[in-house]
Amino acid sequence: MPTAITCSTDAPHDVYDAQCPCRGVLDLLADKWSALVIGALSEGPQRFGMLKARLQGISPKVLTATLRRLEARDLLERTVYAEVPVRVEYSLTELGVDAEKPLRALRGWVEANIERFPPAD
Repeated sequence: MPTAITCSTDAPHDVYDAQCPCRGVLDLLADKWSALVIGALSEGPQRFGMLKARLQGISPKVLTATLRRLEARDLLERTVYAEVPVRVEYSLTELGVDAEKPLRALRGWVEANIERFPPAD
């Protein structure tokens, strides 16, 4: 039987139920690009081009969509500097810094156990 959790509404919710308020946040954080963007930004503010170079294999379209989703959920902030040319930097919010902690722990677990996984197809 799935574990019921309590969200801010104080009503029990089943995280496996699509209607659970926590489900959207879990889906966002479990997305590989979201987790990698949060990890990259944990080292400090970065510009779009720096993130794209760092996250090998991500397309500009997917990076833009990922940044927008993370910004919409208050995990990162976008700062525009009035310079010529305009400079835009992305950085983690306090909530994003908090989210990075369990993601860092998961990354550590993967690194410690990578030898135990069979090769990917």
